[in-house]
Amino acid sequence: MKRILVIGGSRYFGRTLVTRARDAGTEVTVLNRGSGPPPPGVGRLVADRDDEEALRAALGPRDFDVVVDQVCYTPLQAAVARRVFTGRTGRYVMTSTMEVYDPATLPAGPADRVPAPAPVTEASLDPARLPLAGAAGRPPGDWPAYVYAEGKRQAEAVFLGDPAFPYVGVRAAHVLGGGAAEFTGRLAHYVERIAAGTPVDVHEAPYATSFIHHHEMAEFLHWTAEQTFTGTVNAASHGALDVRALCAAVAERVGRGPRYRVVGEGVPASPFSFDRSYAMDNGRAAALGFRFGRVADWLPGAIAETAGAVGIAGAVGIPGPAGIAEPPHAALCRVTGLRRAAPRELLPMSCSH
Repeated sequence: MKRILVIGGSRYFGRTLVTRARDAGTEVTVLNRGSGPPPPGVGRLVADRDDEEALRAALGPRDFDVVVDQVCYTPLQAAVARRVFTGRTGRYVMTSTMEVYDPATLPAGPADRVPAPAPVTEASLDPARLPLAGAAGRPPGDWPAYVYAEGKRQAEAVFLGDPAFPYVGVRAAHVLGGGAAEFTGRLAHYVERIAAGTPVDVHEAPYATSFIHHHEMAEFLHWTAEQTFTGTVNAASHGALDVRALCAAVAERVGRGPRYRVVGEGVPASPFSFDRSYAMDNGRAAALGFRFGRVADWLPGAIAETAGAVGIAGAVGIPGPAGIAEPPHAALCRVTGLRRAAPRELLPMSCSH
């Protein structure tokens, strides 16, 4: 029986990955700081991954066929993991992000003065060859999107620079779906604003971006864990959308047309409104054998789930048992067991897992 360790794995597509691997007959263990019990039939180790000594103690003599790292955000975390798991795993999969390609957060060095054409391929960004933060005129600040993207780039660079084990960096598109389980609040931002008639802040000529359904993301990570390829790989459903197309899809589900407020240069806009292009090419994963779905096929259901989770009346229902339509919130509760989520602050746009 294959043994997989998932670092994190306590919520959203990480938890779905854990149950999917368990149901496939894999011996699954999660490692986190004790944020909640794992699903039945899944082992658990409790440790702070930043504490190398505590991490080694929690692992004891265990080794694994695959480690899937859901919560590696900094080069320091990557360096600890690289040291600790050398000799303990036959494969290491790190969940990264499409934000590594964001031209607005790239170090302003010669290698990136000309943005890569979109859709961007994995080969367009080698984080090991980029200057470190602050080395080329862009000081590291507390801007959340910059800190997140640069942390992921540098974490990738640690694993890619001197491989201690076969490594894959999965550059995930913006993950949507799951209603109340989608904790970032980004899709809810659109559903609530459009349903209420509140203007959505957009750029004058927004660029398209990439998305993936949370179940598809979990499936992709599980598939990647079973493969032998290495290096970086983009994970995105077919069909990039710009913010206006996303708003049109929301409007169709909530029964009210969107209103827009165009923002000027440098002014914050709504999530997924971009004044720069870095939608992803998913050709490498497709060539390796993974079959992505289409955003147009799953987005209406994701919007309906979100509408139900935030209590928007009048949204088109999603299928219930035996194909019978039911209100989105009822369907969400039936599938997930969740009650309506309380209002929450919108999390930083980059935080997708």
